[in-house]
Amino acid sequence: MSQSSPGSPLPPASPDLPVLRVAVLGAGTVGTEVLRLIAQQGEDLAHRIGGRLEVIGVSVRDLTRDRGEHVPADLLTTDPAALVREADLVIEVMGGIEPARTLLLDAMAHGASVVTANKALLAQDGPTLYEAADTHGVDLYFEAAVAGAIPLVRPVRESLAGDRIQRVLGIVNGTTNYILDAMTRTGASFDEALADAQELGYAEADPTADVQGHDAAAKASILASLAFHSRVRLGDVHCEGITEVSAQDIAAAGRMGRTIKLLSIVERVRDETGERISARVYPALIPDSHPLSSVSEAYNAVFIEADAAGSLMFYGQGAGGAPTASAILGDLVSAARQRVRGGVGPRESRYAELEQIPLDDLRNAFYISLTVQDRPGVLAEIAGTLSGYGISISTIHQELIDQSEDGGEKSLAHIGISTHRALESAMTASLDVFSSTATVLSIDSVLRIEGE
Repeated sequence: MSQSSPGSPLPPASPDLPVLRVAVLGAGTVGTEVLRLIAQQGEDLAHRIGGRLEVIGVSVRDLTRDRGEHVPADLLTTDPAALVREADLVIEVMGGIEPARTLLLDAMAHGASVVTANKALLAQDGPTLYEAADTHGVDLYFEAAVAGAIPLVRPVRESLAGDRIQRVLGIVNGTTNYILDAMTRTGASFDEALADAQELGYAEADPTADVQGHDAAAKASILASLAFHSRVRLGDVHCEGITEVSAQDIAAAGRMGRTIKLLSIVERVRDETGERISARVYPALIPDSHPLSSVSEAYNAVFIEADAAGSLMFYGQGAGGAPTASAILGDLVSAARQRVRGGVGPRESRYAELEQIPLDDLRNAFYISLTVQDRPGVLAEIAGTLSGYGISISTIHQELIDQSEDGGEKSLAHIGISTHRALESAMTASLDVFSSTATVLSIDSVLRIEGE
């Protein structure tokens, strides 16, 4: 039997293959890469799908802008509503809630399957899209909505469908990871690291969605819904960003053999009320020995714990034109195959309908940094307050602050305290006490400790 040598031309796909009409909504960095891959890999894709992809139009806002050779001007349109009604497959990379939601619902109502990278829309109103896909017998794929090129949605939704996922712990925002990594490597402040990230193109001019944790929270919503077969909306996710993380926090983490990362955490929680689920995003200290601690620059990584599979880690580029386009093309091939062969792909699974556990009911270890008066009995007072709320101290680090220009008497101190696991509500109550006492001059930071 003869075999093609590496790099030899593919045999042409049959001219009789069915043609699948593709509409693309958006031609920015990702959309342009998607169109390039479709044009360059057309023959390969035809073999893999059993049908040919024909791009029938690309929706844009500006018809005059030159988008390169793979986005011909004659394909551009400013009428996406008419475009989606003529398509078999719709790729949405325009972002935002509206008009994306209306366009995708209209596309599905007219029989088109949808591939989207729109994490914000899925997190806010995914159930509406899932129900539309079911009603009209079409597919909804969204691998690119979480962690870019990293194959994560499909493993959680399909590969681990026979397992029971207990926890997903991940770095799913490259911008914040770059900033925290730069602060760790160079000792830079948050503002300095953010400016560097913006100059290099890792952060937007308005970085709010990234640095405030909103982007990571949308992805946590999607992951929790998939992992626990329950609808978890964006509003269900507790969200804190990294804007308050200081160079002093980074240094304190280093002293403790830990690293600060912005984590998306979704997990099952069992207590006397039964089983509930938690979805949350916040900066946390993790041990340097943890696999996520070494994830550097703008990379993403997700750590999954499942009953039968054990611990799994997924790592790679979480953003960018080509990586995100790779995930979209994978979904496009899957959706196109379903069109050719009949039937539909995976549907929404929400049979469990697990309740959300309030943050106050969770137990976490904490690191708190306080500025206090440097006098006898202060540590005992602080320890007594924590103990009164059932919080035990693991370690204490103290540094005196010189308040005089001539190097005289030191009257203030920074105290860094790490605790054992305690109720979030107990820590909140303790901090309220510290805020009202003359002994504690300021609460400088409060961070959770994860991964132990």
